[in-house]
Amino acid sequence: MNVNVTYYLDVVSSWCYWAEPAWAELKERYAKSPVEFSWKIALLDESGMSKSRAQAEWFYRRSGTIMRSPFMLNSGWLTHSKEYLPPNCVAEAAKDFGATDDRVRLALMAAAMRQGQNVGDWDVSVAVAAKAAGLDSAALLQAARSPEIEKRVRTATAEFQALQVTQRPAFLLKSNIDDRAVFSGLVKIGPLAATIDAMLDDAAAYASHAAHFGSPPPG
Repeated sequence: MNVNVTYYLDVVSSWCYWAEPAWAELKERYAKSPVEFSWKIALLDESGMSKSRAQAEWFYRRSGTIMRSPFMLNSGWLTHSKEYLPPNCVAEAAKDFGATDDRVRLALMAAAMRQGQNVGDWDVSVAVAAKAAGLDSAALLQAARSPEIEKRVRTATAEFQALQVTQRPAFLLKSNIDDRAVFSGLVKIGPLAATIDAMLDDAAAYASHAAHFGSPPPG
């Protein structure tokens, strides 16, 4: 029995930033259980972007107070691009160099939304990522700007869109008995953990039944 949890995100999404503690807690809580975790990029498009720093700061005040944050996010990274390929493609490319965990993504998020760095610039994003994971900057930049990485990012974004949800973060939970749940916009651990527990319990029940009765008789 197993459960797969896929986290869809954009590196410059503030709500994804706020979801990161819950994601880390989930991974720690289920570290010794048959739950597999992965993340994929779901690019924000122009419709999901703030149109000005003033607007971004209004949203940051709203999300920051909702999350009871002792600090406000920094809008200095915002350059009014229609989408932010550099930080997302750099995070995706870092996987090919062994950085399949969260450290590159977290470093890029902090650089943008805590420090206000211009992560929309390829060199800035690469420098942050290379430092976070100890990677070669030139090789990482070449990979991040390759058509292959952009294709992976856009394919993952299409997967997110196929879920017919609009909010990031989004979480797709699937079990080996084909139970499936999608959460969109939630940033707290409670509903996710409760669903994982329910899926594991159902999968264990199916395994027990199979041990006692085997496969169903032919029709």
